[in-house]
Amino acid sequence: MPAIDTNIIVRLLTGDNASQCEQARRVFENHKVFIPDTVILETEWVLRFAYKFEPVAISAAFAKLLGLPNVRVSRPDFISRAIEWHRQGLDFADALHLAASQDQPRFLTFDLKLVRKAKGLSKCQVASP
Repeated sequence: MPAIDTNIIVRLLTGDNASQCEQARRVFENHKVFIPDTVILETEWVLRFAYKFEPVAISAAFAKLLGLPNVRVSRPDFISRAIEWHRQGLDFADALHLAASQDQPRFLTFDLKLVRKAKGLSKCQVASP
């Protein structure tokens, strides 16, 4: 099972390079693939900054991509939770940080916007120090 890089996903989702998009499509059609958490994080950043995708569009694209039967991630529940929280308005990196912190009682941050937006989303309380 090959692990794939951000550029494979971006080509597949944007189709901005026809040849590479076709190659990426064949990878997904012919292999079980592993997508590292770090690649998911970078893909969100590229889609948001370089391609101006909105959070709802990114969340929908990730849900479809990660719902493919041949796609594997290290912790599906963690990634699913982060995608849902991003769809609800959390910054994607913040959503990943919070999802990864579910076994902790609190997630401390100076980011008051995160404290406000995360209220009630998680059993891990987001608070300022």
